Amino acid sequence: MTDTTARRHQEITLDQQVALRTAATRLAEEFAGSYGTETVERFLRSSYDQFAAATIPNYLPLLAERFARQRLHALARVEGRHRDARPVVLFLCTHNAGRSQMALGFVTHLAGAHAVAWSGGSEPGIEVNPAAVAAMAERGIDISEEFPKPWTEEVVRAADVVVTMGCGDACPIFPGTRYENWNVDDPAGLDVADVRPIRDEIERRVRRLLGDLDITTR
Repeated sequence: MTDTTARRHQEITLDQQVALRTAATRLAEEFAGSYGTETVERFLRSSYDQFAAATIPNYLPLLAERFARQRLHALARVEGRHRDARPVVLFLCTHNAGRSQMALGFVTHLAGAHAVAWSGGSEPGIEVNPAAVAAMAERGIDISEEFPKPWTEEVVRAADVVVTMGCGDACPIFPGTRYENWNVDDPAGLDVADVRPIRDEIERRVRRLLGDLDITTR
């Protein structure tokens, strides 16, 4: 354990420790039959450390639980423990705060239960861009509960399609995975009026991608 990691562990408050134990229990029950308690706790703790390192200030145990759940689902797909035939689309950008979050929102909204959408960033930000949240709300899509997160190897390997938007050489490449690079402007620092054209471009590209995957949209 590094000194930095040790310090982070020491800084976990009593309330956070209780929340992490509760999260570990929930995840262990959810993944019973696929993964044991040690694997679940390892993923939960490493997920917590990734967010703590990014200095996200609030709700660390909750964010860690949500991210660990996604990673365990991804690992189950990679290892053939999950029989879900739905395609997984992963959207990657730099901060996972604007473009990739809007794309995820559109896939979730348009495809419903027919596809799985994930997102991640090479340098995750602290919060989802408020202008992107507002622009998506105009379409009746709520992404306010999403949060910037890094990508991990199991998440990328589990994806059927990886869409990159501005992360350049930092985006991971694995053989056998379909990759697309979308040249879409970064909404960082823009107001809602300027984000709308970006949102609309992302929607067009998402609809085209879902069509290519033979997924009926709403």
